[in-house]
Amino acid sequence: MTDEQKDIFMSSNPDGDADIPEASEQDYDPDPFTIEAADSDDDFNIVLDDGVDKGAKDADANKYWYVIHCYSGYENKVHRAIMQRIDTMGMKDSIFDVLIPTEEEIEVKDGKRRTVERRVFPGYILVQMKLDEDSWYVVRNTPGVTGFVGMGNEPTPLRPEEVKKIMNRMESDEEIYKIDFKLGDQVRITGGPFNDFIGNVSGIDMDKQKVRVMVDFFGRETPVELDFLEVSKD
Repeated sequence: MTDEQKDIFMSSNPDGDADIPEASEQDYDPDPFTIEAADSDDDFNIVLDDGVDKGAKDADANKYWYVIHCYSGYENKVHRAIMQRIDTMGMKDSIFDVLIPTEEEIEVKDGKRRTVERRVFPGYILVQMKLDEDSWYVVRNTPGVTGFVGMGNEPTPLRPEEVKKIMNRMESDEEIYKIDFKLGDQVRITGGPFNDFIGNVSGIDMDKQKVRVMVDFFGRETPVELDFLEVSKD
């Protein structure tokens, strides 16, 4: 990349990204990259090992997925900024795709259900690219990017099985529920024969979307099994 290109790059800034914090001076995350899916009960995780030869290679040689870190909450702005840099700097032959891993989550609150899009790894973005001095410079100097994830001073590509896990998770039809009550919480029953009874949560079955509530029925504690939508936090 010539000095003239760098001057053009540094002077360009996408509309709406003026409020992205400037990237820190630290080029890379010094620690090995370990991600665990937020708010998930499974053991899904990614651990990157050193060694480019283990990277997730596409049909083209040296085409890998890398992980970059950005300020949490700025993922969409950073995504837009990188995409605009690709066009502005003519990097389509080196930077191929930018991805924010997300999945749909069903949020149940106060007896109401709504579907929301949730970031799987807040603060992280995936970039598919051929890593060289120019492509590294374009991505690394995007406002909001704090560094590549890797071992030591080298960005480390994802392995094929890691990429597959992420893609499968994003494409999965499995319903993921988020509820606003937990074991021991007091809830109000909002449906069925025990409508308007107050009780305490004694069991939660995420697979069946069922909750067991202990209610006082004629002076006896009685377990009642209900759908998530039939209770609300009291």
